[in-house]
Amino acid sequence: MERVWAQSCFGGCPPPETGGLENTMAAQRASQKPRRWSQRVTAQSNALDLESGVFTWKNPKRIAASLKRSALISKRRKARPFQSAMSMLNFYLNRAGQGVPASQKRTLNRAKGELRKLFGH
Repeated sequence: MERVWAQSCFGGCPPPETGGLENTMAAQRASQKPRRWSQRVTAQSNALDLESGVFTWKNPKRIAASLKRSALISKRRKARPFQSAMSMLNFYLNRAGQGVPASQKRTLNRAKGELRKLFGH
């Protein structure tokens, strides 16, 4: 069965001889710079107001204390303070911190334990 080029594309469909790949969303996305949605979430989160550079600090106790302070102060969070703080830390480890050195990932994982201690979990 042969495909028939529909006239109902209202000028948005390419003619059949082009193959139709030039105007697809995938082709347009491939030509754009990658979007850094995770970086935007870390910087402009609606859950917590984080101190600048908190995930780059070397002291896990300091990181945990800062996350706790931010979670307790925030009025925009939707969950309990512990859950919000731990979620933000996990989000950074799993998504935003993909290029983070192994030593800093260890520090951030230690900060999870410190966060649990601070909240009594």
